Amino acid sequence: MMGNRLWAGTAVWEDQTFGVIVGESGIREIVLPHQWEGPGHPGRALPGDDARLRPYLVELDEYWAGRRHAWTLPLDLRGTPFQLAVWGALQEIPYGKTCTYREVAECVGRPRAVRAAAAAVARNPVPVVVPCHRVVGADGTLTGYQGGLALKKRLLALEGVHGIRDAGHQRYQF
Repeated sequence: MMGNRLWAGTAVWEDQTFGVIVGESGIREIVLPHQWEGPGHPGRALPGDDARLRPYLVELDEYWAGRRHAWTLPLDLRGTPFQLAVWGALQEIPYGKTCTYREVAECVGRPRAVRAAAAAVARNPVPVVVPCHRVVGADGTLTGYQGGLALKKRLLALEGVHGIRDAGHQRYQF
């Protein structure tokens, strides 16, 4: 059956290590540094395959060098229909721009489902590539990010977005 085998490797940006997990059908997961570098992430036990991982690692390196503004390699996203719709909407947010959780909910045709949209954003399995870091609170603050607000702010700064306040839940202050 296609899509079941997985391989893992790492990408480094600003001295932080990201896990990259790919399957036969495309990229399956980007594991953020605090999760990858912590004890026991299951992806760390997956085999590596330089030839299979290289195209994904090259695109990540190009993005972090400021030379890539769009992704070309296939994704292998697994989620509910609503999550997939939200993750598709995230991919439509242009490089260097932000939008609110409400705008994401509106984009998927569920304007009253702002919290559900925020929950789907938070469950994005391929952050950076599916740019959940481009979503901000209604008041223009960073609000939250599974990789921590400091990482979110650095990713936005890489894309030329500055002046966003760091307000957000205490659990994202790492």
